[in-house]
Amino acid sequence: MRWAAALTRAGITDPHLRRAYDVQRRLVRRFALQEYVAARLLLPARLHPPVIAAVAYMHTTDELIDTGEVGARKAALRRWDEESTAGIEGSGPPTQPTLLALWDTTRRHPHMAARVRAFLDGATVEAEWTGFDSEADFQAYVDSYSLPALMLTASLIAPVPDAGRDEPFVEGCRALIEGWQRCDFLADLSEDAEQGCIGIPQDELDRHGLKFEDLRSRSEACVPGLERLVRGQTELAENSLAECRVLPSLVAAEYRPFLEALIAVQELRLRAVQREGGGLLRRGAGPGGLAALGVLARQYRRARTQRRRAQ
Repeated sequence: MRWAAALTRAGITDPHLRRAYDVQRRLVRRFALQEYVAARLLLPARLHPPVIAAVAYMHTTDELIDTGEVGARKAALRRWDEESTAGIEGSGPPTQPTLLALWDTTRRHPHMAARVRAFLDGATVEAEWTGFDSEADFQAYVDSYSLPALMLTASLIAPVPDAGRDEPFVEGCRALIEGWQRCDFLADLSEDAEQGCIGIPQDELDRHGLKFEDLRSRSEACVPGLERLVRGQTELAENSLAECRVLPSLVAAEYRPFLEALIAVQELRLRAVQREGGGLLRRGAGPGGLAALGVLARQYRRARTQRRRAQ
């Protein structure tokens, strides 16, 4: 369905609002093309605008606090928190396009206001992040920041709270984002090392005889230890992704192709990281384009069949 028609299907008819959502669509399509295509192909049209608004807001926040000196990142987050809170809770619509789209989304989906608050509260962890000392620190990061970030969008397809499936759904999302985050930190290890910090806990580096400076300089002496580290970390990620396979069974049928695709793409990413192993010292890893397109095509056929049956 065309984007203009999706906006109409979502009840967004005001030209000013439609322009704000258009800006967010272009942003998401530019920085998260696979996720954008998955949402547009696999989710009901009425959810395209709120999902795009939530993803765009998450990305805008992350861009403000992801790099730079910690003090500057924390100050940027404080300003953005104030702007976001005023925008969502204000009596009138904000002027900033990202906040305007989010403001409209929270009025159409009232539960989103609490999700935004949880995300902003957890964003302090990201603004202060300079690495992990231990696995416990990584787990706390996932709980405080990664999961609330995922729930901005996942909550739009979650079971209703009184359905008895909401708690298992959140647990499944927690398993998904843990595996996803662990894979991302491995896949981005080379790039992150260049920027000064990596997402592998220090005690895990110590256990495999790895030093950060050697990883940053891409010393070939790191490769055997990195191979062992990747095997251990991907095994943990694999276990997490196995636990999240329950998610599609917890949601309405119309949302299942999207969740199936999301999980399948993470499994492709995991296998790419496993294949790269010690090569992550020099380059990143991600799912092959053709393989990811294959996943989307299969789930699109499934989604289209479901929609025809529902008509």
